[in-house]
Amino acid sequence: MSDKSTTDKARKPAEKFRDGTIEVAVWRNESEKGPWYSVTSSRSYKQGEEWKQSDNFGKDDILPLCKLLDQAHSWILNQQQQQHRSQQAA
Repeated sequence: MSDKSTTDKARKPAEKFRDGTIEVAVWRNESEKGPWYSVTSSRSYKQGEEWKQSDNFGKDDILPLCKLLDQAHSWILNQQQQQHRSQQAA
């Protein structure tokens, strides 16, 4: 069984969206039926001299996070439409 956090660190996201310290990453996954996408979100913060990441968000983070998730959703839809068009053309 693979550790998801290790797997995500070993590969790069298909796309990233950032607003200040908040980031949403879109991951492209392959299956027999074709590609599918998943999304992770994180918030960076500095503890002493070291930058860390958390998946916890405060009240002031919610609206920027929602907007980034909306951008990620639109990007995924665009990718799926392009994939559909290229399959029709083939």
